[in-house]
Amino acid sequence: MSHLHAGSPTLVEVLPPTEIASLPPQARSRPYSEPAPTRIIEVGETTAGIAVPEHGGVRFFSSSRDFDALDGTVFRSVEQAARAARERVRRGAHRPRHEAARRLQAV
Repeated sequence: MSHLHAGSPTLVEVLPPTEIASLPPQARSRPYSEPAPTRIIEVGETTAGIAVPEHGGVRFFSSSRDFDALDGTVFRSVEQAARAARERVRRGAHRPRHEAARRLQAV
């Protein structure tokens, strides 16, 4: 087993691409990979928030008070975060402000 030192070649520089492709995913080096993009999550015409990639998944940041209960939650994928936002709408946890205001008016 060789040891790499400062200034020595990396695994990518030592192995040809065909051998790198045969390594298990956790052993591959991805020095030039672009980070996954931040995604906007919309439910219908409402912007629920954004999903920001981080180690182990994506962190949801709400952009509407209606989705604050999900704020800061880490989901495995953007699809899972979008599903959680849609579920809040389906359960009625999300109500447009004008509907809530109409229901709370004094008679």
